[in-house]
Amino acid sequence: MSEFIVYLKLGWFHIADFSAYDHMLFLLALCGVYQIHQYKTLIGLITAFTLGHSITLALAANHWVVFSASVIEFLIPTTILFTALFNVFVIASRKKEQLWVKYLVTTFFGLIHGLGFSTYLSQLLGSESSIIKPLFAFNVGIELGQLLIVAIILLVGWAMNSLLQTRFKYYQYAISSFAGAIAVSLMYNTKFW
Repeated sequence: MSEFIVYLKLGWFHIADFSAYDHMLFLLALCGVYQIHQYKTLIGLITAFTLGHSITLALAANHWVVFSASVIEFLIPTTILFTALFNVFVIASRKKEQLWVKYLVTTFFGLIHGLGFSTYLSQLLGSESSIIKPLFAFNVGIELGQLLIVAIILLVGWAMNSLLQTRFKYYQYAISSFAGAIAVSLMYNTKFW
């Protein structure tokens, strides 16, 4: 099996690992308030998130940026809580969200999540002489896993809205409240002080 496939699988299983569900929860909070016809917005948001975590994956894998793992483990659920609160605020205010703000914040949150991925990746890359190919493969694996998770989130939203005739606004509130509540629990469990 080629090195590329090995690291691609490691990236895939890292994002799709239910024991590391915080990344899935962030995607739920980020994407669960959108419908399938809003795919262009979702592509932009996922691209912004990818850009952010790709940057910090590369920086951390090269040991150019080092952060305390305990601080990052606390900040990841914090990003989920802020995303959920933003969703609720926008839904409740009935104002159109400022997408450029959400893209910017999502990129920043991607930086934080990339630092979370980097701890795992740095351990794997310890013996590699060149990290470019493994880093790229790992990132591709993460992205493929993210795309699958986003597709599932959109299909569940579509089913709730179309098949069960649930008002989408209530679904959005439920998704954001669920993600926010779990995030608060994760923040409590990972507090670093």
